[in-house]
Amino acid sequence: MRPLPQSADLRPDGTNSSVAGRSTLDAKSEKPKSSFDRALAYRWLWAVALGAFLADQLTKVWINSRLPLGSYGPAGIVIFPGFFNLVHVGNTGAAWSMFTGRSTLLALLALLTLAAIFHWRRQLGLRQTVAQLCFGLLCGGTVGNLLDRVVHGHVIDFLDFHFGSYIYPTFNVADAAICVGVFGYLLWSLRHPAPPGTSRGRHLGSE
Repeated sequence: MRPLPQSADLRPDGTNSSVAGRSTLDAKSEKPKSSFDRALAYRWLWAVALGAFLADQLTKVWINSRLPLGSYGPAGIVIFPGFFNLVHVGNTGAAWSMFTGRSTLLALLALLTLAAIFHWRRQLGLRQTVAQLCFGLLCGGTVGNLLDRVVHGHVIDFLDFHFGSYIYPTFNVADAAICVGVFGYLLWSLRHPAPPGTSRGRHLGSE
């Protein structure tokens, strides 16, 4: 028997040259994603960040309208006697009043934090929904406190909790969002560790 003639479209390695050519053309003709499409990939981060920011700012506007700055103790609003009060104090430092009086420095650090998150978004795995939820809380809270420093020169704190003789440092919705976001991301990272030398986005197949 004579061997069947080899098709002209077949390469020596057995691949079809016409199919390969079409694939190459399709790859070349594929349009790059628009800025809107790239931003839409982080839609959960945007949504949660906006929600955290609005919740923080609306509660601060309400406190500002109800209590003058410096209202604490009896001058505040008692919600649960001996446990939870609404107050109005200004914090020029960070959480738990660290770096008091360094509001400008802390504002710059907040901007650097947001820039770092954007720069390393792939390594942080921000295409993943859980990561977006966590960083949405972190970014929304960071922007909320940053706006306070720019507008008021201090952060507005108003949530005052007492546990017996211990008084927990006064905080706000932005602080709570930041803490929940950081803790949630750390917990998620521990449950989904990336191999050494591999970015979290690639490890999870998001890029």
